[in-house]
Amino acid sequence: MTAITASQVSTASSASSVTTVSTVMIATPLRSSDALDLIRKRGTVVVGVKTDYPPFGRLDASGNPEGFEHDLAQDIARRLGVTLTKVSVTGANRLQKLEEGAVDMVIATTGDTGERRRIATMVEPNYYASGVTLLMRPEQKAQAWTDIRGQRVCAAQGSYFNRPMGQRYLLDLVMFNNARDAKLALRDGRCIGFLFDNTAVQGDLALPEWAGYKAPLAPAMTVPWAIAIARREQGTLLEKMLGDAVADWHRTGFLIQREKAWGLPPARFLQDTQKLWLSSPVPGQTVCSRTADGQWPSACRNPVFLTSGDVGGLRSLGLRWRELTGMDLTIVYDSYDRSRFLAGLLQTVVLMLLCTIGSLSLGVLGALLAEVRVFAVSQIATALSVYARMTPPLLQMYLLFFGAGAWVWATFGVSISPLAVAVWCLSYYTGASVMAALVETANHQRLAQPDFRLRLGTLRTLVDLSSGPVTAALVNVSKATMMASVISVPELLATATAIMSDNGNIGVMMNALLLAFLVLIAVTVRLLAWAERRLHQGEH
Repeated sequence: MTAITASQVSTASSASSVTTVSTVMIATPLRSSDALDLIRKRGTVVVGVKTDYPPFGRLDASGNPEGFEHDLAQDIARRLGVTLTKVSVTGANRLQKLEEGAVDMVIATTGDTGERRRIATMVEPNYYASGVTLLMRPEQKAQAWTDIRGQRVCAAQGSYFNRPMGQRYLLDLVMFNNARDAKLALRDGRCIGFLFDNTAVQGDLALPEWAGYKAPLAPAMTVPWAIAIARREQGTLLEKMLGDAVADWHRTGFLIQREKAWGLPPARFLQDTQKLWLSSPVPGQTVCSRTADGQWPSACRNPVFLTSGDVGGLRSLGLRWRELTGMDLTIVYDSYDRSRFLAGLLQTVVLMLLCTIGSLSLGVLGALLAEVRVFAVSQIATALSVYARMTPPLLQMYLLFFGAGAWVWATFGVSISPLAVAVWCLSYYTGASVMAALVETANHQRLAQPDFRLRLGTLRTLVDLSSGPVTAALVNVSKATMMASVISVPELLATATAIMSDNGNIGVMMNALLLAFLVLIAVTVRLLAWAERRLHQGEH
């Protein structure tokens, strides 16, 4: 692989060079740019790029810098009509060099975050995105993040994603001082995979030394990348020129072309963004056209940094409320978080319903078997009931999902459904309590009727008489459904945790979670009381 020349970049992106500064007219005048004036005066643009992050930036066999982002820098120089000077930067010093004036801009895998926006101007639209994935050993068969829950994973200290990924998927993280040491540990078999940025992992996979290794998991915690310029350059001609250039890259497919040229796997971010920037509901006018004030429409910007003045409707009200109170109600105004929360709520309702039915079914079946006159059958039923009540449901889930489930996966390549495991363990545990209540009620009945037996014909009477403890057990299992989150069932607690990880609105989401469960339990109690009344009326 070799870096493309300036003429090759020009050919690849010339189809839409109308997005340069000289051809775009907007109603609001832009501030002049000291940096742009300096670039034109000296006839060269100085860009900070990486040389230690293949294929985005590296040194070729002759020691010349090349890579995906180097091609972008070359195209920027072409658009400005100047030559390109590259300065090698690292993740630790890239923004420092920008502040010092050592470079005019930085194109160096720089994630667009709020912290960095306080230091530099991050150009929109974003040109790429990265997330977290797992470099895995060849023999590993995991296809989803849920498949590695509880597994030992190597990680590098200081990575922002270590804690949330560890909490979300219960990873047993083995920490190392740097990525090199972590990858050596992976090679030695001390962990099943190395948790790191997916773009860096893809670079490793292209190297002969990692032949046979793989990264099958979809990137998580995706963060978009942006071109960074000096903080004082916000709202200037330079910022606009760069924004127009990136927009052009998306529309023409230039970024996708460079991605293919450097052997990168197709990024969903580039595909979705190109579709957005090409969408044109009105002929001759794209959705992502600059508004009269020279800004991009809110639909085409990084949603993380929108304010109430950028949008309208419910989203504007939600953002305004956040700006005034600090309460970030994303589950109300953000359609993505709202859909996630509602999906989690629905999953919890399904869990409650299945666990209630399962608990009653197992409890009744166990009680009937315990009353069978065949000694072996009744003793086995009683022993299973005692085991269920003595073993916490959370421990049962771990034993079944991570123990038996891991063996089944390794032996047969079959993955056990986490939903099925959660329903079974919670139903088994609670069903034992239901069974105990029915058997105890039957024993009490025998004090007055020595020949009384628990059969299908007497079951309705016993259920009516033991409705108190049975109802309490069913209410408790409804509360306990949040345990399912530990084996990756996307119920309400898991969803709330994911939203908190993405937005940091911990207080809001914890209160929303509490309120949701209060409502669900209240409804459950009412329904069980209604069922109890109906049963009592039918008995009389």
